[in-house]
Amino acid sequence: MRNKLLSVYKTLLAHYGDSHWWPARTPYEVIVGAVLTQNTAWSNVEKAIANFGTNLTPETVENADFAELTEIIRPAGFYNQKAGYLKAVTAWFKKYGYDGPTVQCESLEKLRAELLSTKGVGQETADSILLYAFGFPTFVVDAYTIRLCERYPIEAGKSYAMVKAFFESHLPKSAEVYNYFHALIVTNAKEHCRKKPSCVGCPLGERCRRTTTFVSSQGT
Repeated sequence: MRNKLLSVYKTLLAHYGDSHWWPARTPYEVIVGAVLTQNTAWSNVEKAIANFGTNLTPETVENADFAELTEIIRPAGFYNQKAGYLKAVTAWFKKYGYDGPTVQCESLEKLRAELLSTKGVGQETADSILLYAFGFPTFVVDAYTIRLCERYPIEAGKSYAMVKAFFESHLPKSAEVYNYFHALIVTNAKEHCRKKPSCVGCPLGERCRRTTTFVSSQGT
């Protein structure tokens, strides 16, 4: 199974190249994006981030009036909830002096536990922050990952923890590999492996269970 998973990774990488994900200028922008992307499209997150202009800093969010903050992030939806979440995760970052290298001195396990105890931060958000903002080797599982596993198929389990453990045990323990692989899964999901798939041209098509079904139905 390790070879199968690596084959998927290499196939996607050869087809798409480096996706340069996460698109952010600073670790804090990754943190903000990871919170804002909950239950919304990334295009809405980009609008909210653009509303900060050049002031997307932890100090700005810390000191912002709650009503002001909700207006800034309104395009991302659920803005009242997410404003509170941003305040909470910013308070967590403040414990480390808003300094990435200071965060990186701590253990992955400690930081993940802290983030999961922070209001509004679930497993996907925590792992996104740790991988993309601070470079820790922790695999991010999302709906696209689950879809890949179901269609390919990859018997990785059903829960977030099971799928995460499966990927991490069958891939090199590398933040770069985890970063690229997750980004490639997202890219392929948007191009081909959608809820209603567009199988023609998919780099994984020949080995995908969904493609086989699609091609068979097209031929009848």
